[in-house]
Amino acid sequence: MSSNVAAMKTQDVDPSTVTDGFHLLIDALKLNGINTIYNVPGIPITDLGRYAQAQGMRVISFRHEQHAGYAASVAGFLTKKPGVCMTVSAPGFLNGLTAMANATTNCWPMILISGSSEREIVDLAQGDYEEMDQLAMARPFCKAAYRLNYAQDIGIAVARAIRSAVSGRPGGVYLDIPGAMLGEVMDAVEGQRSLVKVIDPAPRARPSREAVARAIDVMKQAERPLIVIGKGAAYDQSDEVIRELVEKSGYPFLPMSMAKGILPDTHPQCAAAARSLVLKESDVVIMMGARINWLLSHGKGKQWGEPGSKKFIQIDIDPEEMDSNVEIAAPLVGDVGSCAQALIEAMEDQGIAPPEAWLEQVNAKATANMEKMSVRLRNNNIPMDYHAALGVLKDIMTDQPDTLLVNEGANTLDLARSIINLSKPRQRIDVGTWGVMGIGMGAAVAAAIETGKRVLAVEGDSAFGFCGMEVETICRYDLPVCIVVFNNNGIYRGDGENWGGGDDPATTVFVKDARYDMMMEAFGGVGAWVKTPDELREAVLKALDSGKPTLVNALIDPAAGKESGNIGNLNPTSVVAQARYPQAKTI
Repeated sequence: MSSNVAAMKTQDVDPSTVTDGFHLLIDALKLNGINTIYNVPGIPITDLGRYAQAQGMRVISFRHEQHAGYAASVAGFLTKKPGVCMTVSAPGFLNGLTAMANATTNCWPMILISGSSEREIVDLAQGDYEEMDQLAMARPFCKAAYRLNYAQDIGIAVARAIRSAVSGRPGGVYLDIPGAMLGEVMDAVEGQRSLVKVIDPAPRARPSREAVARAIDVMKQAERPLIVIGKGAAYDQSDEVIRELVEKSGYPFLPMSMAKGILPDTHPQCAAAARSLVLKESDVVIMMGARINWLLSHGKGKQWGEPGSKKFIQIDIDPEEMDSNVEIAAPLVGDVGSCAQALIEAMEDQGIAPPEAWLEQVNAKATANMEKMSVRLRNNNIPMDYHAALGVLKDIMTDQPDTLLVNEGANTLDLARSIINLSKPRQRIDVGTWGVMGIGMGAAVAAAIETGKRVLAVEGDSAFGFCGMEVETICRYDLPVCIVVFNNNGIYRGDGENWGGGDDPATTVFVKDARYDMMMEAFGGVGAWVKTPDELREAVLKALDSGKPTLVNALIDPAAGKESGNIGNLNPTSVVAQARYPQAKTI
């Protein structure tokens, strides 16, 4: 077939009777409701992007594949359809691989499509342009990986990729596209017949009756229950059912960061402001679309109270997740919505009532903590600290609840998680399970493209450094994104010293008072350099009102942060290091 293609001249082709790999791939995606591609053009997929745009797809071109991949993964989280990232071969594929691995870890559906060299050249290691066995490299980092060799297989390959990405626990899928296959020509009628529309790729999965009864028995024993709601619940989009379960049970709930807004953070049962209390003192914990991983100290240690003091009910689509860190007394295997509905139905006449004394204790602690915090959020220190700046953004997000929040950094991320309230689901996008840096601009682009809403991206200056060039992408597509960079002149803190006493700056220090706002201005956007809470408020409100691409460079006290935000314990040290470098004890 390939030799016939090579021999065929353009003037011999009747476009009404034939098609090719380019157009079959585009048709297969569109048939399954995928109308946006995030990509970086180059060999051998440049024309694929052009043809897709000509066929009515939206093709968003980035400056770096990693950010195109982050955008695709966030699109998957927001829409429950796999976001598609398209890259060139080898180095471009490797750049996209990080984003695909992050999507798999976060359980977001994404398809990475990369051009590649021909198999016969790769297998004999004959030194092709950007030669690499990409399929073998992708497999450890995704749910599934497929290679296409013939245009006639495109339909089934796309169908398998979609089903793999969204079924069960969602994740990343890799689709390998040898360049020559894209130009392969076949009969148009046969090509259309080869396409596959995926039917019900992610069917609901209801838990067994025995599992539900077991969970109810555990709930009936609870005196100090707690519901932990994770981003898996946000992804499931069963918002009303989740709310009904929480309110019917009367249990306090703790939202993980990307689950904020399924129920408003101001809900009377929200225990976010009493996090330490509820984690330590609860006796029955329902994990709803949340994993007991490092973000929850693996369910162990002082944060969780005495060992064996809790019984866990865990809702998860993947049975292998159960008992991953602690014993699960009542595993509920199924999607969040179906499991929540099953619990609601089973709670009738079971004597499960709101634990009034426990709720009063939680609310009292939450109220006291919020009152203490409110004072810090209203300070007017110059230069600003994190609390003053986030207090401004909290007020803005409260007044403009339809704005999506993107957030990353160290102190910037950790403090914003607990300070900025949300009232609607899937309005917050952050680094998720891996805690990677550099997702901000890709996430902001996807949030704006997929929802059409305004986006507020709150970035630490270190995190922004990983992805800052994508402000040009934001300007090129004229997206309603306001970026706020918390500029404290460094990583964690901007006042570090070179422990060796040399002329080089400390490893965690950046150029003082860097003008990130001028980067945005260079590409035609709006820049603002602010130093007070009032200036910050004015600049952000103006940006959100205008819908213009804007970067607000907010000067933060270099001494305001702390090492690694709230996870400094993950930086290893030793008694030898502490003895040699006394500075380490004061960070």
